[in-house]
Amino acid sequence: MSSGINQYKADLRDMRFLLFELYRLEELLGDGPYKEWGKDDIDMILNEVYKWSCEVSGPLNHSGDIEGCKLEDGRVTTPSGFKKAWKSLYEAGWRQLAAPEEYGGSAAPFALSVLVGELLSGANTAFNMYSGLTEGMAEVVHAFGTDDQKQRLLTKLHSGEYAGTMCITEPQAGSDVGASSTKATAIGDGLYKIEGTKLYISGGDHDLSNNILHLVLARTKDAPPGTKGLSLFIVPRDKLDGSGSNHVETVGIEHKMGIRASSTAQLVFGDKGDCIGELVGTEERQGMRQMFKMMNFARIGVGVQGLAVASSAYLNALEYARERKQGASIKNWKDPTAERVAIIEHANVRRMLIDMKARVEGIRALIVKLAIYTDRAATARANGDTETAKKLEGRVDLLVPVVKAYASDQGFDIATTAIQVYGGAGYLQDHPVEQYARDAKIFSIYEGTNHIQALDLVGRKLGQKGGANLQAYVAEINKFVSDHADNDILGKEIALLGESVTALLGAAMRFLGWSTGGKLELVPLSANRFLEMMAQTTVAWLLLETAVVAADKGAKLADGHPDHDFYLGKRHAAQYYARTELPIMLQSAKHLGLEDRSPLDIPNDGFGHV
Repeated sequence: MSSGINQYKADLRDMRFLLFELYRLEELLGDGPYKEWGKDDIDMILNEVYKWSCEVSGPLNHSGDIEGCKLEDGRVTTPSGFKKAWKSLYEAGWRQLAAPEEYGGSAAPFALSVLVGELLSGANTAFNMYSGLTEGMAEVVHAFGTDDQKQRLLTKLHSGEYAGTMCITEPQAGSDVGASSTKATAIGDGLYKIEGTKLYISGGDHDLSNNILHLVLARTKDAPPGTKGLSLFIVPRDKLDGSGSNHVETVGIEHKMGIRASSTAQLVFGDKGDCIGELVGTEERQGMRQMFKMMNFARIGVGVQGLAVASSAYLNALEYARERKQGASIKNWKDPTAERVAIIEHANVRRMLIDMKARVEGIRALIVKLAIYTDRAATARANGDTETAKKLEGRVDLLVPVVKAYASDQGFDIATTAIQVYGGAGYLQDHPVEQYARDAKIFSIYEGTNHIQALDLVGRKLGQKGGANLQAYVAEINKFVSDHADNDILGKEIALLGESVTALLGAAMRFLGWSTGGKLELVPLSANRFLEMMAQTTVAWLLLETAVVAADKGAKLADGHPDHDFYLGKRHAAQYYARTELPIMLQSAKHLGLEDRSPLDIPNDGFGHV
């Protein structure tokens, strides 16, 4: 594969189906916070962003992976073509679509924003990370910054003049954020001297923007231990008045398995001179609350990354399966002279393809549903209906860890399945799927490992608002089951979904019993299993929901209509996923009842001797 060839593929038809046929985004357009938007605008943006991704960033995906980033004299250089693509990205306005108009954005619906994120990330995951983190930082400043900080920083962040990062992890602490030791010493006027080391900082240094603003968690004088003692600071790489370095030193960049064109840096603050940061807002010890704003934004973003890579891997494998001829049909397997057929005719290849299709489309439906919840909440707030807004936002909170963990796990798994469809060819750099697999492996690790997501789900999210968010989630699925129990085509799968949501609720109650009944150690042991159960139930629900809508649409089409097979594909994907995954989910529920302690009870030396 030459460096100038784009191999990214996307399914705009499925995106439009979700936006307008399933979730009816048009009901929110032309009024309230989205009064300047119409369906034609959404269509145009999707087309143009896909075109830009294929023509500008897509051709840099493979070459960026080969070239990687370079650190020389304390500064990072990104791969060839990245600076030009950065300028083009912000001139086109694709990255700041959802930003407020007063700061240079277009106030687009979040549902459009996540699909644009899929297109940008799928074409070039590493390149897109720089701007994704920048928009995440802008979210934090907009939510918690002072008016002065908003006026000084947001327009520059949304224009690409400044980039942003999130600096949480420290060498001695890892995922134990409360063990952070970076110090912040007040010097007056909301300014602080920052001293410490952060590592694994995505986009920690680069040459794309004029400056980089780091969001840094640090501990002020006399702050209590743990996460409650952390404050959040805006720390520029270079002084904002243009007078030189702010003494943020890049001492190394990681040599990684994937996303090699994204510079993952180790940063030292204040080692060679005073490094000055400003407190986000006006209150100390609000760091984790403020950072969670960016972390939630980033966790949905990681889910989008998983979807984006998985979708392109699937579509590339689908194209290859249609073109690659190998072997005879099973009907003629004894005839050595039989015509060779495209491998899409072979049963196991078809199984792999429908498996990828169902997972990709189910995850996309889940992410867009969260975005629609967000857009409906924003509309409700604009209309003064705060209660409805809070309920919708609660459903988003509940499902964020599911989106991050399931989509990121599946992103890697689907990429490896795509390699299997290619066979030996998929293991070669001549095709994009081997890079997709390498790029995708990090998704389950950064922005909070997927075990952390599972702990967040069972430890915090299930009990939020006295369990009201979980109850609303269960009620929504049960209503779907009740409304469509008599469906002639999907009735059996919908009944299976009903069994699954009942089992899921029972499992949630089991976790509560463990927490209060002296078996707390079983909670982290089984949290990942529960998150997967919830993901399987949710994705099955949404796929069946798409299948019901598709069946109704398809029944109204004349014979030979180009959408006939599209709608029929929705039915088969939903049936496959429900029949495959929901029995596994129900078996997982039974497994929880066994209260297996084997991993806890085995002695350390019982694992083996090294």
